[in-house]
Amino acid sequence: MKVFLFKIHEKISRIYFYLFDLMQVSKALEEFEVEEQLSSMLENRFPNIKVIESGVKQLKSEERCVLTEDGRRHVYEKLCLCAGAKPKLICEGNPYVLGIRDTDSAQEFQKKLITARRILIIGNGGIALELVYEVEGCEVIWAIKDKAIGNTFFDAGAAEFLTSKLTAENPEAKIAHKRTKYTTEGRKKEEDTRVNADSLGSALGPDWHEGLNLKGTKEFSRKIHIETVCEVKKIYLQEEFRISKKTSLNFPRDHHNQSVTTETEIWPVYVELTNGKIYGCDFIVSATGVTPNIEPFVSGNHFDVGEDGGLKVDDHMHTSLPDIYAAGDICTAAWQHSPFWQQMRLWTQARQMGWYAAKCMAADASGQSIDMDFSFELFAHVTKFFNYKVVLLGKYNAQGLGSDHELMLRCTKGQEYVKVVMQNGRMMGAVLIGETDLEETFENLILNQMNLSSYGEDLLDPNIDIEDYFD
Repeated sequence: MKVFLFKIHEKISRIYFYLFDLMQVSKALEEFEVEEQLSSMLENRFPNIKVIESGVKQLKSEERCVLTEDGRRHVYEKLCLCAGAKPKLICEGNPYVLGIRDTDSAQEFQKKLITARRILIIGNGGIALELVYEVEGCEVIWAIKDKAIGNTFFDAGAAEFLTSKLTAENPEAKIAHKRTKYTTEGRKKEEDTRVNADSLGSALGPDWHEGLNLKGTKEFSRKIHIETVCEVKKIYLQEEFRISKKTSLNFPRDHHNQSVTTETEIWPVYVELTNGKIYGCDFIVSATGVTPNIEPFVSGNHFDVGEDGGLKVDDHMHTSLPDIYAAGDICTAAWQHSPFWQQMRLWTQARQMGWYAAKCMAADASGQSIDMDFSFELFAHVTKFFNYKVVLLGKYNAQGLGSDHELMLRCTKGQEYVKVVMQNGRMMGAVLIGETDLEETFENLILNQMNLSSYGEDLLDPNIDIEDYFD
């Protein structure tokens, strides 16, 4: 089968991510590292693949062809759309608002941070969590709309466990970076280096911040202040703020004693929050989620689109149009989900969807049938936050279970946090923070739906080796 790969935008460089060192943690959990390689490496390794170095201009589904910016017309038999997603910026067109979604924007963030004294981070997802922990030598004000950090991934208990490490006076040394980074030689730099949503590059890998020097101008290691239950009300440029006659606040000196004091320092940009507080900063990081990147595919084509803006796909990754598939962040999983799976726009799911979509396309082309991939039986994600290993399984936050569930907890400060979600005596999900070695056991207990009522609190007793018990 001949395979063509297209860029989505003309500004994307000749770089793609290459998966390596894949390690199977359990049946559903995978850990992997990613490095960047030139597209020519892919062509050399797989002769049936041709990379088209041109942006996609238009999809004409009725004519079964893709038009590219270089004026060429490419006819397809089957097409898979994997254009990912783009950041939902809190303010479009503001030079002091930066979204981090791809490698180019991450490098732009690093460049801005070198001269920064203070930054303001908006958002409470994975990017924000990683940033606040990794940034050093710069005051960080973190504004979140929730009562606790990491609301996408954690409950209040897990958030408190992590917050204690975030605000520690003497944070431990960071682990050495893992990724080797390759870039195109002689790559031209844009005169205007600010990255916007229309010039998306390669998507960020699971360890995107490793290898980046995320250090500002100050000598201290980490200084973070969290503003909870608030959003951005208004952004002022320096002159606008001067005319407004408003006053901004100093960075709180003590995490526990957040006294309000007016500051006199001048900043390039100011942010007024809905709680009435105003802070000046060098720039703002908008980490408020993403939206599926469905342009330019929907223009003139009648795709079914989900409420979250993604292209709806069935259980074989078909969109609503013949012979067009979609995978990753661009799509919305519109099939009947397993009781223990939900869609989240994460690297792990994008890889699983891409792998499964390729198998579905090949099976359809040869007239064969194919079963739903096992990865969609159980939501399973492994990552790292605040230098802790974090494993999320099943309905880890009791998604969709209503009030008909109970939680069981085990916490050792500074070492581990274990939470399991139970319903009618059966495990429905789990959050594991730290080196617990429980992921495979809990994965099996969720999938097998064994009645655990008789074990009670012994299920999380640290003196009982449940890994051997349920082996």
